[in-house]
Amino acid sequence: MYIDKFKVEEWFNKYEKDAVYDLADTCVESLSINELYELIGKSNLYCDEIFDKKLNYGAIHGSERLKQAISTLYSSQKMNNITITHGAIGANHLVMLSLIEPGDKVVSVVPTYQQHYSIPKSFGANVEMFFLEEKNNWLPDIDKLEKFVKNDTKIICLNNPNNPTGAVIPDNMLKDIVEIARKSNAYILCDEVYRGLNHNGNSFSVSIADIYEKGISTGSMSKVFSLAGLRLGWIVANSEIIEKINQQREYNTISVGILDDYFASLAIENKDLIINRNLNKIKTGKKILLDWANSDANIDLIPPSGGTTAFVKYNVDISSTILCSKLQKETGIMILPGETLELDGYLRIGYGNNFEQLEKALSIFSKWLRKF
Repeated sequence: MYIDKFKVEEWFNKYEKDAVYDLADTCVESLSINELYELIGKSNLYCDEIFDKKLNYGAIHGSERLKQAISTLYSSQKMNNITITHGAIGANHLVMLSLIEPGDKVVSVVPTYQQHYSIPKSFGANVEMFFLEEKNNWLPDIDKLEKFVKNDTKIICLNNPNNPTGAVIPDNMLKDIVEIARKSNAYILCDEVYRGLNHNGNSFSVSIADIYEKGISTGSMSKVFSLAGLRLGWIVANSEIIEKINQQREYNTISVGILDDYFASLAIENKDLIINRNLNKIKTGKKILLDWANSDANIDLIPPSGGTTAFVKYNVDISSTILCSKLQKETGIMILPGETLELDGYLRIGYGNNFEQLEKALSIFSKWLRKF
């Protein structure tokens, strides 16, 4: 089965190991196990809990403790509405495997994570890309979306908060999208890996699974909880959809690691402490980013409202791929080109890590950019 090259991941594979300044990272600074224990007020004496665990398969669909913890991230979900996966990347893939067949029509917002359009395309689905526009603050144009979604649309793929733009779909707009989907009896898959990192008001956006009977939410420990190394994610949907997904899941997952399950449970049970820590870091990084953008005439930026990434427009006549390749070769700064996200003329910058390096790298980048 042919599938398109995963542009973002290929870029990371090629450039990450040689980066001196990594501005492509999308995680808030990762936690060590010691840092996690210190943050939640446990000591390393609790390591006995880990060393006493038998390394069997554990609970196949995720432990009751973990699913109960995840349910607290939603307003109306129970344990039978949840299944555990190998990261959000595994969650998104499983949803597609379970629901998409050749000839199905899929509408995916772009820019987004490439899984949402390349995987269904590889299955033989008819995929239409619905491009978000900067003039709309990277939010969906509801009138245009309504024309995109037809009676035969099988699934609409969203990403909220959005990667790479940091746009957050307001609750009322999300409800409008639900009504569009409901008319076509379409599923909505909403990749919610940054849900919990809204910069203003409630840090958690409304979840699609809580407001639509055919809404499917995917999430993970990577972004909101700074525990990407656990490789643990989840799918939340109505019990019939979960049952269908679990049938497919038996062929590719069995269970996640028992230690991953344990640490994820511990982290989510202490979500307020971790999220407060991460929002404070995001606030610091975002100020550095916006101060830089406001001071550089070659840069335009719609300030992100959620997550850890911004989509930066540069006013220089050079492709983003060439720009980023030359930039890293000459300065050591790694930035993700917009071409890998289907929109040239833009750059994705992460701002949740190593603020001293962030400030220094942005200054170097501005000086470098002025030579064009």
